[in-house]
Amino acid sequence: MNALNEIWTLINEMSPYLLLGFGIAGLLHVFVPAKLYQRYLGQNNFRSVVWAALIGVPLPLCSCGVIPTAMSLRKEGASKGATTSFLIATPQTGVDSILATASLLGIPFAILRPVAALVTALFGGELVTLATRKEPNEGMQQQTEDKPKLSFWKKCLGALQYGFVEMIEDIGKWLVIGLVVAGLITAFVPDDFFLRYAGTPILSMLVVLAISIPMYVCATGSIPISVALMLKGITPGAALVLLMAGPASNMASILVIRKGLGKKTLWFYLLSITLGAIAFGLGVDYLMPREWFTSHLVQTHACCHETPALFNVICSIVLCCLLVYALIRRFAPGHKGHDHDHDHEHEQDINMETRTFKVDGMMCNHCRANVEKTLKNLEGVEEVTVDLAAGIATVKGEVSDEAIIKAIDGIGYQAKRQ
Repeated sequence: MNALNEIWTLINEMSPYLLLGFGIAGLLHVFVPAKLYQRYLGQNNFRSVVWAALIGVPLPLCSCGVIPTAMSLRKEGASKGATTSFLIATPQTGVDSILATASLLGIPFAILRPVAALVTALFGGELVTLATRKEPNEGMQQQTEDKPKLSFWKKCLGALQYGFVEMIEDIGKWLVIGLVVAGLITAFVPDDFFLRYAGTPILSMLVVLAISIPMYVCATGSIPISVALMLKGITPGAALVLLMAGPASNMASILVIRKGLGKKTLWFYLLSITLGAIAFGLGVDYLMPREWFTSHLVQTHACCHETPALFNVICSIVLCCLLVYALIRRFAPGHKGHDHDHDHEHEQDINMETRTFKVDGMMCNHCRANVEKTLKNLEGVEEVTVDLAAGIATVKGEVSDEAIIKAIDGIGYQAKRQ
């Protein structure tokens, strides 16, 4: 019961900010043209690295959703440096996680988090740019697909759909896991467990870093875990290491970067995340007043024993309902995705061969949409459906298996004919 109480307390603290963040994420997705994210990233110079980082910091993409997006930008002509900068900056933060960070960890953490993401991305992107300056840009320039023009109200409905259904569907599972882990840590980890590392913050940072780099955790889901660890005695700097390294990398991104950008880029990517997280962590612990990062935490912890405001409870109920709905959609058998309109209207067409492919690595709607878009762009393809829950792509048309598998592998996934 104590763990459930801790989880409910965290939800009450985060829910108003999460709902606001999801709403802003939907508005950014619908009203900001996709071409804006692709126009300034093609040159192999520091300017492209800067643009990629500035675009990536507020963009609401999770750690898995950023992978196909970055690979798509690469194929459309983005340099390796700009792609690396985008991969580092984007998953560490976003409008939703910034607001949630402010709610649980306070304004200093909320300001420092995007700054750290920006600096780390600039450092890593420039390292890759310098190392690959003499290499030709192998990204293929492709014409950006124009979205159909929609009325203002339809755009607003699209923003609500994206923010409160698709975004929650993408990160909902990881947000729930983060809340559960935080509740279990708070309830069962002894209060003096991390005190043994209090005198050597660098040691606790290295431990957190070793766990964070291969682990998948979204920017928002990492917040309650950091809160729980700080309440158990971990330093603010070590908590920042988790907030940076946890969302910035995972085994999926490591494998995709190695395959799509090469070993050299992968090493610079990991080096920049590691050095950036430790540098900012040490800066917080040794150069900044500790109360900047703990005073809000004390207030949050004190609120655990108070009755939550009615507004927070209402927001929590709404958020829980949205999470349940999103998780049902995400894992419902046969769920194809939010914008899939085709059923069996062409089943009678015997001239077109229909085949299915197992696609490994898809974890969110961004992944599904990228696979679907990539396959639809193949010459000879008439119809494509992608079942995210089952990891299956169904392709109808006169196109070879090799072309389909190569196209899917080219954006960072693994495919095989069933």
